[in-house]
Amino acid sequence: MVPVVPATGERVASIDIIRGAIMALMALDHARVYSGLPAGGPTPGIFFTRWVTHFCAPGFVFLAGTSAFLYGRRHADLPRFLATRGAWLVILELTFLRWAWTFNFDFAHEMAGVIWAIGWCMILLALMIRLPVAAVGAIGLIIIAGHNLLDPLLPTLAGRPLGWLWTILYVGPFAGPIALGAEGPWLVVLYSIIPWIGVMAAGYAFGTVMIAGPARRRRLCLQLGLGAIVLFLVLRGFNLYGNPQPWTTGGGNGDGPAMPSLLSFLNTAKYPASLDFLLMTLGPVIAVIPLLDTARGALARWLTVFGRVPFFFYLLHIPLIHALALVVSRIRLGEVSPWLFTNHPMGNPPAPEGYTWSLPLLYLVWAVSLVLLCLACRWYADLKARRTDWWLRYL
Repeated sequence: MVPVVPATGERVASIDIIRGAIMALMALDHARVYSGLPAGGPTPGIFFTRWVTHFCAPGFVFLAGTSAFLYGRRHADLPRFLATRGAWLVILELTFLRWAWTFNFDFAHEMAGVIWAIGWCMILLALMIRLPVAAVGAIGLIIIAGHNLLDPLLPTLAGRPLGWLWTILYVGPFAGPIALGAEGPWLVVLYSIIPWIGVMAAGYAFGTVMIAGPARRRRLCLQLGLGAIVLFLVLRGFNLYGNPQPWTTGGGNGDGPAMPSLLSFLNTAKYPASLDFLLMTLGPVIAVIPLLDTARGALARWLTVFGRVPFFFYLLHIPLIHALALVVSRIRLGEVSPWLFTNHPMGNPPAPEGYTWSLPLLYLVWAVSLVLLCLACRWYADLKARRTDWWLRYL
């Protein structure tokens, strides 16, 4: 989210590629939202279509912290920049992005999504970076590792004094909407602040790894990434700690829907993001960084285009995919389904009968959207390379 500019003045190619891959996968999940297909089931194809996109939010937030560290090495205004950019993201989430998701103006029903969470985490990180980098990283790791101790309290936190604050900080969507007045407006918190501030703080400290020499950086990335994967396998494999619901060999996840054992094992909690979820996703992201330092070829160049302007991609991809969904509905059903204009798709009623897409159609719409987004992002990346207008830093 923040421009990656190391001390040498050159961009970190591996981070751009990873962020580009994150953005591409994010578009797949958001195309799924408009497809009417459920999140994570019931077939393996639908499950893994959702599962591969789980790497997006953790990688996005973690690398935002890393980018902030690298930005701060060349700019003295990092605290101010994070605070103002964070506030800007929160405003955009509740205005432009809310409209982009729904194409309606019913702002009495709001959704606090990932951009909301990133915005608030940037504001909090702006308050933390006066501390030593090691202290910021330690705080982040403590939050990531320790927040699941609150799991037994989840059913009751929203009903306690200042329950609305608990909903914003931790409970998230399971508490239902927050009433901002006697009769609304209403705010559904999809992404709670905890543990994402922990992820961003850890990513900020990870910036020290990215400025190390190439050999040391590769070694540390592999140690951290593979270590996180092993810890995930142990904690999740033995149901020791780190996820509210255990996986079972009987095909279920606690009181959730029945599913094969492998799917149950991988079905970790995202809202709020559990320790197991973050180990499962951040481990591979960190481990792959040294493998991409020398990546070449068309795919690497294509992903780099997205990774250089990730926020521009984000702002553009939701209304674009939404518009493509309108076109698909008109072609398939002979009309634009009113379902596509209901309140935020994450809170939608079930898709109407006959609307739901097939998986091949979902992937086709995703591919078309990526081609169009590549053209737009290449233009915007070239614009940023030619000009230094202050506002370009905020897109």
